[in-house]
Amino acid sequence: MYWLASVAKKKKPFNDHPFGYHEEIELEIGTLTNLGSGLGRVALPGEAEARWVVMVPFTLPGERVRARVFRNHKNFSEADLVSVLTPSAHRVTPRCPLFGRCGGCQYQHLAYAEQLAWKGRQVAELLQHMAGVAFPVAPTIASPREYGYRSKITPHFNPPRGASGPVVAGLAEAGSSGAVRPGSATPATPTEATATETAANVESPSPPSDGDHRPPLRIGFLRQGTRFDIVDVPHCPIATDAINARLTEVRATVQANRDRYTRGATLLLREASGVVTTDYDAIITEEIPVEDVAGLVEAGSRPGAATSGTRGMAEGGPGSATPATAGLRLRFLARDFFQNNPFILPAFTGYVRRQAAASGARFLVDAYCGSGLFALTAASAFERVAGVEISASSVAFARENAAANGIANATFLAGDAGAIFAGLEFPAADTVVVIDPPRKGCDESFLAQLFAYGPRSVVYVSCDPATQMRDLRHFLAAGYALTAAQPFDLFPQTRHLECVLTLRRGETADPGDPLRGM
Repeated sequence: MYWLASVAKKKKPFNDHPFGYHEEIELEIGTLTNLGSGLGRVALPGEAEARWVVMVPFTLPGERVRARVFRNHKNFSEADLVSVLTPSAHRVTPRCPLFGRCGGCQYQHLAYAEQLAWKGRQVAELLQHMAGVAFPVAPTIASPREYGYRSKITPHFNPPRGASGPVVAGLAEAGSSGAVRPGSATPATPTEATATETAANVESPSPPSDGDHRPPLRIGFLRQGTRFDIVDVPHCPIATDAINARLTEVRATVQANRDRYTRGATLLLREASGVVTTDYDAIITEEIPVEDVAGLVEAGSRPGAATSGTRGMAEGGPGSATPATAGLRLRFLARDFFQNNPFILPAFTGYVRRQAAASGARFLVDAYCGSGLFALTAASAFERVAGVEISASSVAFARENAAANGIANATFLAGDAGAIFAGLEFPAADTVVVIDPPRKGCDESFLAQLFAYGPRSVVYVSCDPATQMRDLRHFLAAGYALTAAQPFDLFPQTRHLECVLTLRRGETADPGDPLRGM
């Protein structure tokens, strides 16, 4: 797999080396990048070997394709797919008719078993290239649903031309910083939809006109390869049925009130326990099945073991299912972070719980606890658990959730960013810490405090394995050893995945600064 950094670029004149603008070339795809594009190499004039890298979205390893170049970089080129000359045996027909135009999915043309294999390979190669570790990665745990799994979507629309009036409360205004709180009605200059020079991004025909002969607003997601251009999405196949049913209503309401918008907006549709809300400030409830405590020790020796639950579980995966008790009921704000594939959550939280308990520690700390997901699903396996969270509102929900579920051995602290572990009474040598940081990974201050505390074991959950492996280097330097690497496919049909690393504190630590070079 080939690794690329996403870098914001200013508009520059076309660089015609080594290919002219829209020059068509043939090449064989050898691998996939971490962004989901196919990657091949071509020989340039005067070269005997194929060395120049060309990336082509929506292609697969082993395919011979014809592609049209639209950008040359210093060391590689980007091209649009023109045709597949020799298809991969793993190529399938995408379920969504917008696949290739909508930028939400990258892998609908790839058989699901191969998606899982490539995601596991992604973790293994990141371990090698970014952390310098050759380590066996467990097979990727599949989502029970390949489609219809996503419980939250945020479709957007750009501002209507010539519109005037306030933004409707309950919608989040679009801007350079993303969605903002509903109810804000700050005037703004409408942002024009833009297209790139890629062939895939040529503007498609507008939807049919409404009664006043204006085309309806495009309400959907960003077009592949663009930052502002919206693809109209009346139905999203990776979203749940309940969300798609509500999406039809929301789209109709927006179209009927289009003259009330001065800016584009981001809409929220979130399902929890069968109920869909569009209110950012609504309090919603999700039920999470929890595996039987009796099977904890045995299951802990079987990495990747699945659990059963009311949402439905993966079949035929590694390990066997363990019984589930009555589910935990967790309340949180609709706009707050919560995992968006509830169908895999029992297996996901069960694995984290087993890995944490396998350390033999008596105490658990959930260092990015949010509303208490990992702390509360693991609480019965420990004498005491504590959640630490900078957000006071999230801590309030976590405390409420503990009380509502009758969990008496859990406490939650509103931690200060500069003293995250200051209020803990747990001895570090008998404590395991679970961390689930944002996509950017752990910052220097957090890692310094964690290493100073020095827990027996750490279970590191991440939605971005690249930043996770960056952080892993510092754990290794601080004297922790990697004992397990388990990918989970929380996002089928997309390039995204979750990965859980288990780390155990060793006897020898680097006496130098473990954060040197961050």
